[in-house]
Amino acid sequence: QVQLVESGGGLVQAGGSLRLSCAASGLTFSSYAMGWFRQAPGKEREFVAAITWSGSSTYYADSVKGRFTISRDNAKNRMFLQMNSLTPEDAAVYFCAARQGTALLATPESYDYWGQGTQVTVSS
Repeated sequence: QVQLVESGGGLVQAGGSLRLSCAASGLTFSSYAMGWFRQAPGKEREFVAAITWSGSSTYYADSVKGRFTISRDNAKNRMFLQMNSLTPEDAAVYFCAARQGTALLATPESYDYWGQGTQVTVSS
């Protein structure tokens, strides 16, 4: 049974940083491209960042480029999202997702497995 479990969310002041983690089990982690998505109340789930199975390529939404960094540790079956210079617009539930394949895709329906999400709140 595939499980993706996010952690690291919380409350931070604007301008602050958080590091999210996604722990994967039940799948051959190094065979999956991984992504982060977020969803704010009343809004659709939106793409944040993605990373290839090897970690050699990454892809970011324009809204987070230069502030967020996605990475992974295949030896530990974990993926990370370092978030810097946070703004209230970044507040949302953040989800990690896995898709089997090599392409870095930004559409939620392209991903096979999802975590339950972790809340990020940014105070102004």
